[in-house]
Amino acid sequence: MMNSLMVRPLGGDRYAVQVRGHELIVDQPTDTGGTDIGPTPVELFAASLASCVAHYAGGFLARHHVCREGLRVDMTWQMSAGRPARVASFGLQITPPPALPRERLPALLAVARACTVHNSLERGPDVCIEIAPA
Repeated sequence: MMNSLMVRPLGGDRYAVQVRGHELIVDQPTDTGGTDIGPTPVELFAASLASCVAHYAGGFLARHHVCREGLRVDMTWQMSAGRPARVASFGLQITPPPALPRERLPALLAVARACTVHNSLERGPDVCIEIAPA
């Protein structure tokens, strides 16, 4: 199944991302010339990984009848100092809800590490960028 989205300029460094009837605004911080009305593309990239980990962790909790209250995923990332421009590393920390028994933590971690976005980063997808036909 092929999925799709569309990005269009809104002026300056702002772009609208339209996907499945939703619209996200992407921008740059004011100190780099943007108006800071939305996250940057790199922040969305990081958020996609962190939210995917949270989604899989939440699904694990639901399957084991544990309330998701208290579940949290914190993330840091670092940009590469060299070229090409890229994210060099991500660090994620899952705070499980207090109701989750400690013996279930390894299974929670295994499920979170199997999220779709993490799998996609680990086994890099094919990427083709080209000019649309006129």
